Amino acid sequence: MTDIQANQFSIDRSRPGQWTITFSNPPINMFVPATIVELAALMADLEANPSVKVVVFQSDNPEFFVAHLDVAKAAQQREVLGLWRDFVLRLSSAPVVSIAKVRGRTRGIGNEFVLACDMRFASRQNALFGNPEVGVGLIPGGGALEWLPRLVGRSRALEIALSADDFDADIAERYGWVNRTLDDDDLDSFVDALAGRLASFDREVLAAAKAQINRFGTPTAAELQSSNDMIWSMLALPSAQVRRAKLRGIGYGVPSDFELNFGSYLPGLGRAGSDDRDTQP
Repeated sequence: MTDIQANQFSIDRSRPGQWTITFSNPPINMFVPATIVELAALMADLEANPSVKVVVFQSDNPEFFVAHLDVAKAAQQREVLGLWRDFVLRLSSAPVVSIAKVRGRTRGIGNEFVLACDMRFASRQNALFGNPEVGVGLIPGGGALEWLPRLVGRSRALEIALSADDFDADIAERYGWVNRTLDDDDLDSFVDALAGRLASFDREVLAAAKAQINRFGTPTAAELQSSNDMIWSMLALPSAQVRRAKLRGIGYGVPSDFELNFGSYLPGLGRAGSDDRDTQP
């Protein structure tokens, strides 16, 4: 087992058979290349450690589980999307049960992260999901187009991806996007009880059951790569550059009304001759 030097998240190994990973990348838990590199190292440890049976992912920021990818930084290290694809495939096939406990907003690669987890539980009052990429001239390239049709069906996947809007926890539950929603006060105790229950079972049996179920619901490496490959060419499209330029100065990547209400701003980015005032919800 390696000694992970993680700056993007903390690791709590205090409970038998369970690790708890808490994302902490102030101010809004954006994924940057370092996040993906550290997750790959975490994955290697999870695979190599025979004592861990379940891993719970959560956030230390009640408003943001994961905001989204820092695309500008990722564009400078394009190999990280390949590393991301490998991480997602390893997480979904690992002999460890992964649970996302979602409070706050999780958009873009954040949503693609929770989709790759084995189970997702969300705060009814304080969770929001979305893939805003189409609204900024891109497509979701980290797995949403592969996971969502499997979970919610073709038509709802089209609604989610093409609208680029925000969806609350109740709709996410109704669509099958998450396992269930719970009142915020009950979320921690429910996930704790479930993780403890899983950790009481045999790792080999958990892994075998997961592998059998995976035959019916996980994307292939080639499917994930096909969306991954589109991202960089789409960034070069003039229309995408125009849309992304309009993000500057309206609070992208920092605590702001824009990041809190990303989905409602996106239609304004496509208006001909629009300025910053046009992008207000």
